[in-house]
Amino acid sequence: MKNPTIGFIGLGLMGANMVENLQKRGFQLNVMDLNKDAVATVIARGNAKEAASPKELAENSDIIMFCLTTSAVVEKIVYGENGILAGIKEGSVLIDFGTSIPASTQKIGKDLAAKGAGMIDAPLGRTPAHAKDGLLNIMAAGDKDTFEKVKPILDQQGEHVFHLGPLGAGHTTKLINNFMGMTTVVAMSQAFAAAKLAGVDGQQLFDIMSSGPSNSPFMKFCKNYAVDNVSDLGFSIANANKDLGYFVQMMDDLGTESKVASATSASLQAAFDDGMASANVPEIFDYFVKLKK
Repeated sequence: MKNPTIGFIGLGLMGANMVENLQKRGFQLNVMDLNKDAVATVIARGNAKEAASPKELAENSDIIMFCLTTSAVVEKIVYGENGILAGIKEGSVLIDFGTSIPASTQKIGKDLAAKGAGMIDAPLGRTPAHAKDGLLNIMAAGDKDTFEKVKPILDQQGEHVFHLGPLGAGHTTKLINNFMGMTTVVAMSQAFAAAKLAGVDGQQLFDIMSSGPSNSPFMKFCKNYAVDNVSDLGFSIANANKDLGYFVQMMDDLGTESKVASATSASLQAAFDDGMASANVPEIFDYFVKLKK
């Protein structure tokens, strides 16, 4: 696509910075978000209009981008009254940058294909600061021709753009990655909690564990909170809880189960229910320390 008009829905911290990057690079945008202040900020920079509905946004955009919170929200915007599916043009492409359930992504892709439109799932790595500078890691998946069609745009948003296979492979990979990462953090946080409850020095525990194969950046994040009271892994228990739930759902959709993920998910849900939704994941240490049987 040459000089495509981009429709962008979802102007949270990550999405807003992605839009700012696209505006700096001269793209014309149509945008939507429930936060009207975020919309006004985008429009004030120029080269952007607010769409009245997802249908209107789709009708006036060549590439549609989502940076949304859940699969349920994605499906509502695609299938709802005056939704994306009602307005998308033949030849257009929908890119979902969020973390979604692969089966949902594949269903949406099939319905878009029936209207002559394509879809790419492209969950993100790195931070909103990287988004502002076009330096994200992008785990894209979908039909290879559709991927090549939008890759020049993705290259302006990501420093590293991967094509991982058929539609849904990006969301699958992101969920596996987050399952591994969050399970590691939860387990290590409980290890530090066990040390505290047993009267073992947390710094010495870290020195011993980090001298062997258990050492990892995640261990350092957990130690930073449990020992030094520094919460520097910027990923909330609410987000981790959502992603582990999606991983459990994905495994069910694959006809199997993950007892490990179910256990991690149960711990995250318990901390969430205990009022820790906005806390960073290593802070689950506090929940484990006070937990009574």
